[in-house]
Amino acid sequence: MTTRRRLPLPDPWDSSDPRIEEALREAVFGSLHETPDSSNYVFFAEISHPVLGRGLGVYKPERGEQPLNDFPPGLYEREIAAYEFSRLLGWGLIPPTVEAMGPHGTGSLQLYIQHDPSLHYFHFRESDAYNEQFVRFAAFDILANNADRKGGHLLLDPRGRVWGIDNGLCFHEEQKLRTVIWDFAGTALPESMLIDIMRVRTALAEADPSTAALRSRFEDGECEALIARCDEMLDAPVLPEMYPWRCTPWPLV
Repeated sequence: MTTRRRLPLPDPWDSSDPRIEEALREAVFGSLHETPDSSNYVFFAEISHPVLGRGLGVYKPERGEQPLNDFPPGLYEREIAAYEFSRLLGWGLIPPTVEAMGPHGTGSLQLYIQHDPSLHYFHFRESDAYNEQFVRFAAFDILANNADRKGGHLLLDPRGRVWGIDNGLCFHEEQKLRTVIWDFAGTALPESMLIDIMRVRTALAEADPSTAALRSRFEDGECEALIARCDEMLDAPVLPEMYPWRCTPWPLV
């Protein structure tokens, strides 16, 4: 059942719970609540699990995607790929996201992150407390070639952790970076981040089994393009200035 009534929030599942991916895959769907003002069909889904109890996820069925000229169908797979890439890096930027068969067919199911929806990047950037997280996000979006990092796609949870959602326009083989996170241009990436990037780059190049879940979501040429972007960042480990061509999304939030 799909409704538009005010969403009742169950107690959130803990994103750090080691059972979270398995629980999302095994979750039973309850009521769906359609989100307003989305270009694609997106639902808040009441879900339940015999161990974790009632929870809430964000369900994006492939059937509800609007066709795009520059991205193939199956944007939900890029949502999953963004999570897998963040997981491989060990950066924990993207909420746990899995493939799920929901009431409207196959799609992605992402753990709902408790947050204040009135706040977004342009509020958070006023505080230096989040600078380290934003530098990490800036690097991630360059590597993932995120074509749509709006300010409203960055959420702050009650613990002060920033999460990135709406990652369906990532990993294209061609340069498509559009992001609002340009405040840290010229920042040198710390050695710890470069070590993570090199580790994942090598694993991808060698088709290490640990990267299978990520590689399975790519179109032809996209894995090679990701490796090339890793190489570029490792060769010049400084966040770039704004590009001379369009490099911000619209709207910004």
